Amino acid sequence: MFINFFFNLKSRGVPVSLHEWITLHYALTMNLNDSSLTSFYNIARAILVKNEIFFDRYDMAFLDTFGGIETTDEMLEQILAGLKKVKELHLSEEEKKQIEQLNLDEVLKNFEEQLKQGHYKNHVGGNKAIGTGGRSTQGAWGYNPAGIRIGQGESRHRSAVQIAEKRTFRNYSSDITLDTRQMRVALSHLRSLLPIGTGEKLDLKKTIDETCKNAGEIELVWQTKEKKSSKVMLMMDVGGSMTPFSELVERLFSAASSQISKFKHFYFHNCFYQDLWTDMERNQSIATMEMIKSEDSDYKVIIVGDAEMAPSELTWVNGAIDYWYHNDTPGVVWMQRIKEKFTDVIWVNPLPKRNWQYVHSIRMVRDIFPMFELTLDGLDEGVKFLMTGKCGLYNKK
Repeated sequence: MFINFFFNLKSRGVPVSLHEWITLHYALTMNLNDSSLTSFYNIARAILVKNEIFFDRYDMAFLDTFGGIETTDEMLEQILAGLKKVKELHLSEEEKKQIEQLNLDEVLKNFEEQLKQGHYKNHVGGNKAIGTGGRSTQGAWGYNPAGIRIGQGESRHRSAVQIAEKRTFRNYSSDITLDTRQMRVALSHLRSLLPIGTGEKLDLKKTIDETCKNAGEIELVWQTKEKKSSKVMLMMDVGGSMTPFSELVERLFSAASSQISKFKHFYFHNCFYQDLWTDMERNQSIATMEMIKSEDSDYKVIIVGDAEMAPSELTWVNGAIDYWYHNDTPGVVWMQRIKEKFTDVIWVNPLPKRNWQYVHSIRMVRDIFPMFELTLDGLDEGVKFLMTGKCGLYNKK
C-alpha cells in the first residue's frame, strides 16, 4: 500500500524524491506518527510536499491510496463497546525491539481477521487480537510501532481521510485564477533577488603585503563589499478591458508590495506612452522618459495587462484610445525603450493563454516581451525567467 501511495503521488505530479520517501519511512520507524493515520497524513505531507501548490494533488493521492480503509461509525462504536479501559502499556526499549514489525498491508489483514472473528470483546493484552493494553497492531492503551489506534480519546481512524476529502487546498491548483495567498507563494521566488546586505572577500594583495611584514606569518586582510541587490518594478494596465481583472491585479500589487522591499509601481491604460501614472485617482504621473533615465537598469520589471487593444494604439502617432491624450511617439516604440532600458522584463497576461494567438495586439506585444499567463504556473515561470533569463517550455509560442 505504501508503494501505491508513492506511485499515486508521482502520477498526480507531486515531485517526490527517493530521499524524501526514505526520510518518511525513517520517521515511521521512530513512531512519529503515533500510530495514527491522521498524524501520518500530516507528517507525510510535511516531508514529501515541498511546495504548497501540490497540497491539493497530495490530498487526491492520499484519497486514492487510503480512502478505502476508513472505519465507519457503526464499526467503531461496536469495537469500542467491547474494549475495557485499562492502564496504558509501557515497555522497556528491549521489550519494544522484540515486538513483531508488520507493514501496513499485514496490519490491515490482521485487523480484518480479528474483527471478523470477534476478537475484541473485553480482550486485554495479547499480540494479535483487537484489545487493550496489548502489543497487537490494533486497539487501545497498548504499544506497537505500527498499527491502528482505536478510541482512547484520540482522533478516529477515518479523520485523515475526511481531511483529504475536504481538499482545503484545492485553490492552490496551478491552472486557476490566483488569489493573494497564491501570488505570495509564486512571488516568494523574488526573495532571491533582494539585497542580502554586505559581504566580505579576501583582499589578496593586502594579505600578501601584511604577511611579508609579519615575516611569513599569515595575516588575512578582508575587504567589505556590497552585494548586488536587484529591485522589482510593477507596471499595471487599468481600466477598459482590464476592469474585470481589476481585483486580480490589486491582489498581485498587494502580494508584491508585501514581499519586496525595493519595490516601485506605475499604472497605464492599454499601452504606455510618454506618461506613466503613480496615482490614477489623483491623476499624478511621471514622464516615462524621466523614469527611464532616472531608474537603475537592474530593476526586474513585471508588466501586467491583457494586451488586448486596437493595433493602431501600438503603431500610430496619436493612437492612444483616450481622445484627449496625444502621443507623439507610437506605443510600440515606448515598449522597445522599456525593453532596452531594463534587462529583465516580462509581461503577465490575465487572459487564458489559449486565446493569445487570436488577438493581433497580443501577438505584437509577445514579439517584444516574454509573456506569461496570470496563473500560479505562469507567474512562477515568469519569476524564474526574471532570475535566469531563460523561458521554459511554458512560454513557447
